[in-house]
Amino acid sequence: MRASDDPAVVVPDPLPLFPLQTVMFPGGRLGLKVFEARYLDLVGHCLRHRQPFGVIGLLRGGEVGNGNDVELEEVGSLVLIDDVDSQQAGILFLRCTAGRRFRRLGTLQQLENGLWTTAAVALAADPPRAPGQAMHSTVQALAQAVAVLREQGELPVAEPLRLDDAGWVANRWCELLPLPLTVKQQMMEMDDPTIRLSLVDGFLRDKQVIIGD
Repeated sequence: MRASDDPAVVVPDPLPLFPLQTVMFPGGRLGLKVFEARYLDLVGHCLRHRQPFGVIGLLRGGEVGNGNDVELEEVGSLVLIDDVDSQQAGILFLRCTAGRRFRRLGTLQQLENGLWTTAAVALAADPPRAPGQAMHSTVQALAQAVAVLREQGELPVAEPLRLDDAGWVANRWCELLPLPLTVKQQMMEMDDPTIRLSLVDGFLRDKQVIIGD
């Protein structure tokens, strides 16, 4: 994986982390219920400074509580807050969108309030690649799935849809499919979006979600 040379991508130093038992893919949407003091502080800081925070996979430890016995993945996603709802006192409901991936560097640091931080570097975005003709059924199946979810009022992706982008299609499928977290993490870390989409296509055909060309 290569560090980004895009000067527009600024990673806070240190980067505040929000460990979760999930995998965020670039372009994905996330809803968060925030009530712990450390994460309320994180939200306030990110909103004031218009900065992202890092969502990263939690390998060991709990999502709630200030325990120091945690183990985190090396790669996560930078997440920007789109909207905040504070209808309940002491609780924030966030709607967020994931941007670029990041790799954490060095050791984790824990602040006095229990928030984990790290030095990190942004990773290169997926290069633009059109899905090959062999991926046509996989692309169309995603479009149909999104249409059904839209009708149900549960659209899980940010618009506009990018069905002409192999990385975007692969990422959305990885979010929707019931893959183990370890597999999702491996897929998210892949640099080549065409390989990622090919693996998704193979899974869909193996499970007979799509049949034929």
